[in-house]
Amino acid sequence: MNPFFVMSVLFGLIFGQTASLCAPSEYTIHVEKRECAYCLAINTTICAGFCMTRDSNGKKLLLKSALSQNVCTYKEMLYRTALIPGCPHHTIPYYSYPVAVSCKCGKCNTDYSDCVRERVRTNYCTKPQKLCNL
Repeated sequence: MNPFFVMSVLFGLIFGQTASLCAPSEYTIHVEKRECAYCLAINTTICAGFCMTRDSNGKKLLLKSALSQNVCTYKEMLYRTALIPGCPHHTIPYYSYPVAVSCKCGKCNTDYSDCVRERVRTNYCTKPQKLCNL
């Protein structure tokens, strides 16, 4: 094996996030309101992937801030709004959702991200489905 290649891989693993695979990924959100006749399936992008992180064996010796894990999170995002079909006039039929423009490896911000490992699977429709491609 080429020594330059081996050194490049080692340097990347030690000093950077060259092996990080954090990028916008296609995702479908299912949105419904009790008052509305339909469930809306919205195709968007979210940040997903692998981020290099370091976990120390000497956890008791280090500051808590040195132990934070990096996650794949939003670097740049925008919001779009979709109209949920079949809503009565007294109901607000709009739903705003994030669209990942670019992603980065960093600390998880609970202001706009779900930072838990596994959550209850609730991303499905209980009503007839309409597709929204924006």
